[in-house]
Amino acid sequence: MSKVLQSAHVKSHRTAKKKTDLVPKKVIIKSSKGYHSATIFVKAKGKPESQLTPLEKMKTSRLGVSKTDLEKLKSRAELDYDKLAKALSVTRATLINKKGVEKFNSTLSERIIGLADIYSYGYQVFEDTERFNQWMFRPNRSLGGKTPYDIIDSQFGREEVKNIIGRIDYGVYS
Repeated sequence: MSKVLQSAHVKSHRTAKKKTDLVPKKVIIKSSKGYHSATIFVKAKGKPESQLTPLEKMKTSRLGVSKTDLEKLKSRAELDYDKLAKALSVTRATLINKKGVEKFNSTLSERIIGLADIYSYGYQVFEDTERFNQWMFRPNRSLGGKTPYDIIDSQFGREEVKNIIGRIDYGVYS
């Protein structure tokens, strides 16, 4: 845990005794480029995407995710437009053609938030941005030798990757 700098307990959700302990703590992740938050997009609540409630995610997807936010995800995840388009099941042109604060439709925004959720959770669990980014492209026994990236192009694949990250978080071999 020496790589994580924080003002409170990372795992407070497991050991919470008071309601105030359930408040999400800001998690800082180490990378060779310096320290980063587990948050991908900058939201008013300041929580990592993995700690947003389903209602908060729904609201965000209905409002639409901006091209600027997509660029933040692309940069943090070290994905090019081809890999990002495959993961989101859209054409490369769909991602490139938006500019700045223009927003994607709610369906694509939901997939973008789902992808950001996985990366945010992975950064929090792995405590290292680059290590998690590399893990996403390594074959995994739990996935029958496929890489996590290979299956994140569907809702069910994203759920499975998030489940594997959860098992890693709780120390279950994956």
